[in-house]
Amino acid sequence: MKKALLFIFIILLSFQAKAQESAFDSGEWFKFRIHYGIFTASYATMQVQDGMVNGKEMYHIKGRGKSTGLLSWFFKVDDDYQTFFDKKTGQPSKFIRKIDEGGHTKDIQIDFDHDKKTALVNDIKHQVKTSHEIKTGTQDMLSAFYYLRNNVDTKNLIVGEEYKINLFFDKENFEFKLKFLGRELVETEFGLVPCLKLRPYVQSGRVFKEKESLTVWISDDKNRIPIRLQADLAVGSIKADLEAYKGLKHPFKIVVN
Repeated sequence: MKKALLFIFIILLSFQAKAQESAFDSGEWFKFRIHYGIFTASYATMQVQDGMVNGKEMYHIKGRGKSTGLLSWFFKVDDDYQTFFDKKTGQPSKFIRKIDEGGHTKDIQIDFDHDKKTALVNDIKHQVKTSHEIKTGTQDMLSAFYYLRNNVDTKNLIVGEEYKINLFFDKENFEFKLKFLGRELVETEFGLVPCLKLRPYVQSGRVFKEKESLTVWISDDKNRIPIRLQADLAVGSIKADLEAYKGLKHPFKIVVN
């Protein structure tokens, strides 16, 4: 369950395509309800702000997730994810991860140097710094979503086709794969939303396992926002549903209000 909550919170969407009009801008904000059946496990928010790193203008993304209700009594979750990435290239410059998941804590900052193809990992909790090689076009777990929202060629998707991207997480490079499953209308509290249905995979034995079943639905419009995420477990499914939003750059395509 802990892994499933992490999968949902960081909202992994990853596939390469042709660049097109920007899907977002500063001021965008999402709120998700993460639930197991009728029981709410936690809430997560993601917002886009302007930022600056080493004198360069960046987008500053803040992602927060906190457990609520009964879950907070026996498994407290308080996660803070942040990324700074270049407004023009989408390449991440800095990634921050501060988490408390049932007493398991981490406080990590990663500084990326794409020219030298290195990532400096600062484990603040243990006061250890390490340098690691990264691959061309590497993204962090949060910047990947926003980078690919701006690079999804939704008109030319082929059902069954797989797409790949390089990610760096927890001192490790790995290849993330995503399969396009088709288009669906998803019933939400806002109405019926036309969506792209996606199935993420990664190499087994890495951060994730291919046997983990995660499905993602994103809006089939210029915003390309996450509408629903579902992690299928042996005892049921954990879902995250978009509950509130503001600051969208484009009109939100809804079939029925």
